Amino acid sequence: MSELPKNRTRLRPERVAAAVLPRRFTAIMPHDSMRWRMVMAVNMAQKRAKKAQRRKQLATLAKREDAIYNSLPARVARAAQAPIRHCCVNEGLFDIGLGTLLLTRGQASPYNAALFLLDTLALGVKDVMFRTLESAQVEQYMAMADAGGTMVPIAPSEARKLLRELVAWSKTHGFAPHREFAALEKFFGDVNADDSDAVFQFGRDGQPVLIGELDPDLDPDVEWELADEEPDTKLVDQSGSSRRGDAG
Repeated sequence: MSELPKNRTRLRPERVAAAVLPRRFTAIMPHDSMRWRMVMAVNMAQKRAKKAQRRKQLATLAKREDAIYNSLPARVARAAQAPIRHCCVNEGLFDIGLGTLLLTRGQASPYNAALFLLDTLALGVKDVMFRTLESAQVEQYMAMADAGGTMVPIAPSEARKLLRELVAWSKTHGFAPHREFAALEKFFGDVNADDSDAVFQFGRDGQPVLIGELDPDLDPDVEWELADEEPDTKLVDQSGSSRRGDAG
């Protein structure tokens, strides 16, 4: 190896490092190999931790998106784009006070079906269900529902108006609809309730009436009228005596 000219001096390693390496590395001299390896190991560990955190965030986001996609409101919104196939209600709904409203949508079987269990005497919309039904299952369900009165077609606008007015009326007497009613009511899609001029009468003379079957200890032949002056339900019979019960 040739010697350097006398008028030139050999550069020390730390000066070379300061010239060619980024500033954050200049405090660590190349000859300090142990410290250099430790810093590199820390940097790699930090990079791996960041990548792992990013993967975890992406997985959480994917689960959240799946949950939203499969939620009831999202499924109802997608299903509401299909054409209406059935819209039926029990013919004796207002005579008996209990019945079911069925709405199905779909191009062909199987259909998406919304079912609303109604109490027109007091409780309003007691229950709701959202199911996928084959044609045979729809017919079978309608046959079973005939026990509460023959299932007859009803205009979708009239059906939606019935649900909305029943819920509004029952709320004024302290009975909230089923917790999933608001989401499932959107299954009617762009059906306009105002297109119907139907008029509905709920309760008895406009007042809510709880049927005896609400409490298995009550005589089924006795009707119990709701005294809604108190927050907890007070059932009052026709003779004026009273007893407390569960309103739902």
